[in-house]
Amino acid sequence: MATHLNIFPAPRKATIKKTTIDLGQAEWIVLPRPFSGHLYNRVHSCATKLGRILNKSIRIAAVPPQDGKVLLSISLDKEPPHEQGFELKLTRTGQSLRAGGEAGAFYGCLAFVQLIEQFGATPASLTIQDEPDFPTRGIMLDVSRCKVPTMDTLKQLIDRLAGMRINHLQLYIEHTFAFSAHRRVWADASPFTHEEIIELDQYCSDRFIELAPNFNSFGHFGRWLKHPEYRHLGECPDKSQGGGCLAPNNASLKLLEELFDEYLPHFSSRLFNVGCDETWELGKGRSKAKAEKTSTTRVYLDFLKKIHQRVESRGRRMQFWGDIILHQPELIKELPEDIVALCWGYQADHPYETQCPAFADAGIEYYVCPGTSAWNSITGRTDNCLGNLENAAQNGAKYGATGYLITDWGDGGHHQVLPISYLGFAAGAAFSWHLKTNREIDLAGALSHHFFSDPTGELGQLCIDLGRTLNHIPGLVRGNCSAINQLLFGKLIDGPYDLSHVTQDQYNAANAWLDQIETSLVRCRPQCDDRTGGLNEFRHAIACSRHAIHRGQFYQFGIGDLDHLKRDLQSLVMSHEEQWLARNRRGGLHESSTRLRNVGNGL
Repeated sequence: MATHLNIFPAPRKATIKKTTIDLGQAEWIVLPRPFSGHLYNRVHSCATKLGRILNKSIRIAAVPPQDGKVLLSISLDKEPPHEQGFELKLTRTGQSLRAGGEAGAFYGCLAFVQLIEQFGATPASLTIQDEPDFPTRGIMLDVSRCKVPTMDTLKQLIDRLAGMRINHLQLYIEHTFAFSAHRRVWADASPFTHEEIIELDQYCSDRFIELAPNFNSFGHFGRWLKHPEYRHLGECPDKSQGGGCLAPNNASLKLLEELFDEYLPHFSSRLFNVGCDETWELGKGRSKAKAEKTSTTRVYLDFLKKIHQRVESRGRRMQFWGDIILHQPELIKELPEDIVALCWGYQADHPYETQCPAFADAGIEYYVCPGTSAWNSITGRTDNCLGNLENAAQNGAKYGATGYLITDWGDGGHHQVLPISYLGFAAGAAFSWHLKTNREIDLAGALSHHFFSDPTGELGQLCIDLGRTLNHIPGLVRGNCSAINQLLFGKLIDGPYDLSHVTQDQYNAANAWLDQIETSLVRCRPQCDDRTGGLNEFRHAIACSRHAIHRGQFYQFGIGDLDHLKRDLQSLVMSHEEQWLARNRRGGLHESSTRLRNVGNGL
């Protein structure tokens, strides 16, 4: 009898007995009323999966049937006390799932399906007691730095995230919502429409995921301010592109009010992430005099409070990125009481251990927000990703964070393909559920199963291994950027990168590492429904990595042929565009491809 349970995320507590039970004749799931349509749909989906595994029809009833054996009886009660918690018991006298709420019932059903996947019709007698460390476990997708996913891509991803008990989603918006009076801003971006947001909101709700609105409302406003009709709203309007920071004044507030009024009603969530991070120009333009009298952080806080008033008056609870207020931690206590701070940092050694208490001690609710480490990487940064996610989970739980938001950015043109982010999604889902039992979870197996349906189990390991290509090279170690990305896009002659410590042996080792990955790629057998199951995307990432390595060898050692590098780059651009259009809208593709094409200008 197996003593290890293939449940992802791993449960908080599981007791497994040596005895087995026979479910060969069971065919009913009992779900007593009252229950919502959301829960019924999820239970029905689980019943369908169970039917495929057991090769029979699994039916759902509101009461125990008069004829036929029960496969699982579900009850909603106050034990376990956590709304997302559940207790799953499999005994010879019956199989029961008690949940603290409908979300807990859904998560318990997911665990039951995984048990049947592992054991078939003869599972072990066992008891599982489970609940999450963080009530909110979310993903934030950058859909503004060029890449806007199709609806099919988002729905498929939402299904997979829900299967890992992710219950919160944000789409990072700068200019990719089709505001009716601001067509100039989004004309080339293939933005989300009003109808699409309503549809996504419903799709998420049906899977116990909260789709929270996200619109950056202070910094990162460059996509607007570059246009002449908006430039006057900038903190530094004299800059050639208008800068990226709104001026903290009434004119900016008036625009934000109009945008909030059109955007927010499409979401059922009462949360609203207004961003307000990285306001780099603040205090250098229109607000300079005030900043000199007080401080730039004080100017920031005063305007943040005014934004909060607009959010609160519209019946929403404001979230904001916490990086700027941390410049003067003593001001945190002046934040509005109901605000939610988002404490973010993307390095493995980010000081969450000092930043978390800064919010907690001031009585401000906050989330920890690590990242996937996928952006500016091409292949991912596996070790930094896992270290960053674990660091956030450990300190967030220790200091009372109520949420864990995994961020996935697209800086520099969003050249990484989506599967590069899967490791961060899966590891973050596991660590935020319960770090103690998930710290050593089989991530390769989880990735292979949940994202690729790869029975060989190799594709998940490939995700992990690919993110260790040229991971630590002296002179090419930089925050939020991989060595591969720097070799691919960086100016290698008279540029900022020191290649003097990179040896030919290191380049050869990286190429040999990619050879091994390509060999394992041939053995993978993904059965998921997204075209090639990521195989072509991984081939593209490997090709980009090889080009980056060859580029470094050419500039440093004179190895290779310039004409060959140029032809190879043309092939990469074509491949980049092909992979892009397989999952994403056309808007933003030209901008992203142009940066890749411009690599050739330095060849």
